[in-house]
Amino acid sequence: MGGKKLSVVIIAKNEEDKIGTCLESLKWVYEVVVVDGFSTDRTVEICNEYGAKVVQHKFEDDFGLERNIGNENCSGDWILQLDADEIVPEDFKRDLLRILEKEEKYVAYGFMRKNFFLGKFMRYGGWYHHSYHLFKKGFAHYDGKVHHQLVVDGETGKLDTGVEHYPFQSIEQLIGRQNRYTTLEARELLQLHGKMDEKTIRYNVKTKPAKLFWKFYIKKKGYKEGMHGFIFSLLFAWVHFIKWAKYWDLVREQEKKD
Repeated sequence: MGGKKLSVVIIAKNEEDKIGTCLESLKWVYEVVVVDGFSTDRTVEICNEYGAKVVQHKFEDDFGLERNIGNENCSGDWILQLDADEIVPEDFKRDLLRILEKEEKYVAYGFMRKNFFLGKFMRYGGWYHHSYHLFKKGFAHYDGKVHHQLVVDGETGKLDTGVEHYPFQSIEQLIGRQNRYTTLEARELLQLHGKMDEKTIRYNVKTKPAKLFWKFYIKKKGYKEGMHGFIFSLLFAWVHFIKWAKYWDLVREQEKKD
């Protein structure tokens, strides 16, 4: 692995059914740090079996904070941030090893994220893209609570390989997770922007979802995925609608109290 070492950060809570597969794909790395939200299942036990370093922290509706806590507990030269439902396949492993073995002009990389949606990997519809979660320690941090972004101090590159992501086993699971996320996102919107004007709210509730469906299904060629592409495009346009409908409801409730 040359002179550089790779730390992997995973944020998790009650992921006993997924995290073992993730950790199995990481047995070659120098260090795995798991930021655990006080799981009540076997997540911590499984992490200990794989020799991972577990840092427990009560989740505060802030994913950026969780990832930064993971960064602070790493001792490697490079950091790869993952979710418990992701794995590192062999082709991505080879690229990671090459980065560790040579001097890099880049301090962060975007890598591909292959999303497994209802039985198949999606290549069209806008869900196969570069994800920036690989960086040299000390040169990047996360900003934002829900849709957190990596803020990089330096030049970034791109890799053609990446992780495999297995987020949902069913539409029921997708809706359950997105229901939780959209609640957090709506709260963050209100916290950051307060009450926005009626025109903005109306656009995001009535017009933007239709535009997003067109973007995913037509512009990003989701139709090439057949029924998977249609369902994906409709569901993720719906996610935007739900987020803004919840925001509208929060504003309405706040006005009643005022």
